Amino acid sequence: MTDHATSSVPHPSAPSGSGPNAGAAYAGCPVSPEAVPLSGIAYQQSPAVVYQEMRRLHGPVAPVLLDGGIPAWLVLGYPELSYVTAHDDLFARDSRRWNQWENIPADWPLLPFVGYQPSVLFTEGAEHQRRSGVISAALEEVDQFELGVNCRRIADELIDGFVGSGEAELMSAYAHPVPMRAAVEMCGMAAGSADTDDLVSDLRTSLDASEGEDPVAAYVRVQERIQRLVKDKRAQPGPDVASRMLTNPAGLTDDEVVQDLISVIAAAQQPTANWICNTLRLLLTDDRFALNVSGGRVSVGQALNEVLWMDTPTQNFIGRWAVRDTQLGGRRIKAGDCVVLGLAAANTDPQIWPQGDLGAEGNGAHLSFSNGEHRCPYPAPLLADVIARTAVETLLERLPDVVLAIEAEELVWRPSVWMRGLTSLPVEFTPSVQ
Repeated sequence: MTDHATSSVPHPSAPSGSGPNAGAAYAGCPVSPEAVPLSGIAYQQSPAVVYQEMRRLHGPVAPVLLDGGIPAWLVLGYPELSYVTAHDDLFARDSRRWNQWENIPADWPLLPFVGYQPSVLFTEGAEHQRRSGVISAALEEVDQFELGVNCRRIADELIDGFVGSGEAELMSAYAHPVPMRAAVEMCGMAAGSADTDDLVSDLRTSLDASEGEDPVAAYVRVQERIQRLVKDKRAQPGPDVASRMLTNPAGLTDDEVVQDLISVIAAAQQPTANWICNTLRLLLTDDRFALNVSGGRVSVGQALNEVLWMDTPTQNFIGRWAVRDTQLGGRRIKAGDCVVLGLAAANTDPQIWPQGDLGAEGNGAHLSFSNGEHRCPYPAPLLADVIARTAVETLLERLPDVVLAIEAEELVWRPSVWMRGLTSLPVEFTPSVQ
């Protein structure tokens, strides 16, 4: 991820020669005195309140400071975010445009998010269409019924491991492993191995490192593991996503497939795990669902949709970079400025909820899967829904009397401004013998 990384696999990095004196106060770059640090305990406890106050003070586009005091813009408004994601000609994905690279240290914690990588995430125009087209074609061949059956099997196996104890911590024992095992099986990896468990851990660290963890080193290990998978599938293809990407007529190189598979697996695991857990939290704590929670498929669907509006797994996404000077939400955005997509804030924009009926049943116009050319490629959102819905329904069917093991107020959200998820979800239920 840094210029001196030794991995032979492509890694996110700043442009060559940048950042030798990084950490100095923005190297003379003017920072708005009203800029709000995009960090702190408030984002963990009540992000909706934070976004509401930012919107009141700054309007739909707010000046913010990223880790280390690096200036950026946070898009809070639904119309403004829709505009940004629909206009790649003004707000593009290639982070090498950033006007702040000279201020970015080699060990900056957000490098795994913004350091340029030769992956589909940072491509533009015809190249992005080629790369995303390969992913879409590979995912379209995933049989959704078969995926549901596989997820049910995975869920049952995990529940079997704790059903006899009468208690469980669902975040680590269930919500995370269900989508990861489903994703790696789709991509052709063997589920349940120590190697796969290490990949899960490194993916989590690279996406949302805790204090003392090294997200850069974790990401390099992720790339090395996926590189081995691609090498194996190139030699012996199978009926899986990785093999279909390798054999697509577009002719992606092994390195391109490695990078794009990482994007597919990461998107399937971390956000879907938080979607599952946030939905279970809602079902177990909100009286509106209490009467129908056991086996209530309609209630599960409502809860899944409401979470995407109110507690979307990806709160903020970094980002887009201004191609030229422009205006957005009454702000002057300079060429090379970083624009952070405030997905959670946009989903709760009062402009689109004039009656206050947030998360209305059946309304799927949320931006949780983003929008425009760089939205989650079809049919990824449908596959994520199959995984999340199956995981939630299976748990409620197997543990019909499941309840929280602590008071709802004692649940702790992860200290992240990027991902919205709990640190743990402890529950109790009547134990049963298999």
